[in-house]
Amino acid sequence: MNKVDIFKKELSYIKNSRYKDSAKALIELLPDYFFEVPASSTGKYHPSFSLGEGGLLRHTKAAVRIAKEFYDDEALTGAYTNNEKDLMLIGLIMHDGLKSGFKKSEYTKFEHPLLVCDYIKENKDKTEFTDKEIEFLVHVISSHMGPWNTNSYSDVELPKPKSNHQRFVHMCDYLASRRFLDVKFDDDNNIME
Repeated sequence: MNKVDIFKKELSYIKNSRYKDSAKALIELLPDYFFEVPASSTGKYHPSFSLGEGGLLRHTKAAVRIAKEFYDDEALTGAYTNNEKDLMLIGLIMHDGLKSGFKKSEYTKFEHPLLVCDYIKENKDKTEFTDKEIEFLVHVISSHMGPWNTNSYSDVELPKPKSNHQRFVHMCDYLASRRFLDVKFDDDNNIME
């Protein structure tokens, strides 16, 4: 499986070539299960396109596409710099990267935002990101769960979105998880135009 090719369209949205190369390095680090599992282990919390085999991948692609659509409207996202937009796209690509943990578990790991943040920090040397850019990625990924930041099965309390960047990433993830949303994908898990 060529993990980077699977995200070819999404990577084309990233303008900064150094960021794009670093995003490719992070995508290579995604566990194989990421490309196979559904977005919701129970099927309760995501639309039909993100269920079944490859559902998590399709959910991620939908979240990235939602961001890109917002970026196309300067009235909505003109306050963000191009680098911030690129980093938020990378944050969305990676936000659920370890949703089932380092090794695939049967259910979603509640602390998965923190797991993927630690994973990115631990693998910084495989990217060209500066410390400040890694900090930005961690900042937007860690709070992507929004108000669902506690769980009765975990002692972990996730941060809630506070900055505009965190709220934007949460919003894109949230919209991609709405059950009324119907995004069409082709046989290669690419969004149909």
